[in-house]
Amino acid sequence: MTIAKMADVEVQPASVIDRPTVSSVTATTLAVADMIGVGVFTSLGFQVQHIPSAFSLLMLWMIGGLIALCGALAYAELAAALPRSGGEYHYLSYIYHPAVGFLAGWISMTVGFAAPTALAAMAFGSYAGSIVPSVSPIVLALAVTGLVTFVHIGGVRQRGFFHNIATNIKVALVAVLMIAGFASGGTGQVETFAPAWRDLDYMTSAPFAISLVFVMYSYSGWNAATYIAGDIQRPHQTLPLSLIAATFIVLVLYTGLNAAFLYSTPMSKLSGQLDVALVVGRNLFGELGGRMVSFLICFGLVSSISAMMWIGPRVTAVMGEDVNLLRLLARRNPKGIPIAALSYQAGVVVLLLVTGSFETILDFIQFSLTLCSFLAVLGVIVLRYRCPSLARPYRLPGYPLVPLVFLTMTGFMLVHLLVQRPFQSLGGLAMMLVGLAIYAASGNRIGERASCGDA
Repeated sequence: MTIAKMADVEVQPASVIDRPTVSSVTATTLAVADMIGVGVFTSLGFQVQHIPSAFSLLMLWMIGGLIALCGALAYAELAAALPRSGGEYHYLSYIYHPAVGFLAGWISMTVGFAAPTALAAMAFGSYAGSIVPSVSPIVLALAVTGLVTFVHIGGVRQRGFFHNIATNIKVALVAVLMIAGFASGGTGQVETFAPAWRDLDYMTSAPFAISLVFVMYSYSGWNAATYIAGDIQRPHQTLPLSLIAATFIVLVLYTGLNAAFLYSTPMSKLSGQLDVALVVGRNLFGELGGRMVSFLICFGLVSSISAMMWIGPRVTAVMGEDVNLLRLLARRNPKGIPIAALSYQAGVVVLLLVTGSFETILDFIQFSLTLCSFLAVLGVIVLRYRCPSLARPYRLPGYPLVPLVFLTMTGFMLVHLLVQRPFQSLGGLAMMLVGLAIYAASGNRIGERASCGDA
C-alpha cells in the first residue's frame, strides 16, 4: 500500500493507522453522552400542556426508551457481525448497495452531526450566559466548539479521558436532581404516579403521539458507539454490551428525572417552559441553586458536543477512504485522528452557529435520519434471510419481535413526519438525492453490494 503525505498528514485507512484504544466504559459513556442532551432538559414543559397526567408522561419516556432499546439490540447484532466504523453508512452499503450507504453517510457528513452539535453549543451558550451575562451566547458557543475540537485533535486517549469526565459530571447532575426532587416532600402536588382510566385517553391521543416523536429525538444517540467501531477494543464483545447498557442506563435516568421533576415542581410552573431543569433548580434550591444547575448543565452539554465531534468525523473519514471524490477527508495525522474530517465538521458547526440556521437544518434532516435507522434495523431481517451463514458473535434475543417493534414505531414516526412536516421531510429526501448525484459523479463503488463473506 502507498501512503501519500501532505504537511505531515497521512492518508490511509483507519485499520492501518489506529490501534483500538476505546474501552467498553468509554464506548458506553459515548452513547450516554450523545443521548442525554438538550431534549430531556426541555421537553417536559411542552408535554404537560396537553398531557396533565404523571403516569402518562412517564409512559412517554418509558415507551421511548423501550423503542430505543429494541433498536440498540438490533444494532448490536449488526455491529458484532460488521465491526467497522461508519454506522449506517457501513451497514446499508453492505446490506443493500453502496449507493444506499452513501446516502446515509452523506446526510451524516453534511449536517447530520453538525446541526445537533451546533444546537448543543448554542444551548451551552444560553445556560453559560446566565452565569456570565456579559459574554454573548454566540461567543460562548463558538468558544466551547473550539475547545472540544482542540481536545479531540490531541488523540483518542486524551479525548476519551476528557469525555468520560464530562459525561460523569452530566450523570451526577441528573442523579442530584433526581435525589433532590424526591427529597423535596412532594411540592409538585402530584398525588400519585399510578395509572387511571383517563390515562388510556391521554395515551391514545394526538398530543401523546406527537410528544413521542420528540421523546425519541431525546433518545437519539443510542447507536453512537457503532460509528467508532474501528477504535473500540474487541468490538465483537464490546459494542453489543455498550449499546444495550447505555440505552438501559438512559431509560432509567430519563424516567427517574422526569418523575423527580413532576414530584418536586407544580405542573403550572413547568407548563410551556423551555428550560425546565432551570425552573426545577430554582424551585428546589432558590436563585443561586438555579445558577448552579445551569453551571452543571453546561458541563453536561460539553459531553454532548464532545460525543458528536468524536463520532461525526469517523463517518466522514470512512467515506473518504471509500470514495475517491472525498479522499481529502480521509487524511489523518500521525496520531490517527481524522484531522481533515474533524476540521470540516468544526467548520460546518461554526457556519451554522454564525448563520443561526441549525434548527432549520434539524427539521430538514429528521426524516432522513429516522429513515436510515429504519433501514438499518430492517437490515437485520434482510441479512438473516440473505446471509444465514454470516458469523454473528451476538444474536439479538426476541427475533423477529424486537426489530418489528422498532420498525412499527419508527414507521409510525416517519408517516407522522410526512403528514405533519411534508415540506421539511421532502426537503430531507431532496438532500439525499443530491448525495446520490455526487455518488454517481465519484465514479467508484458503483456496482454490486458486498457478498456474505466480505464482512
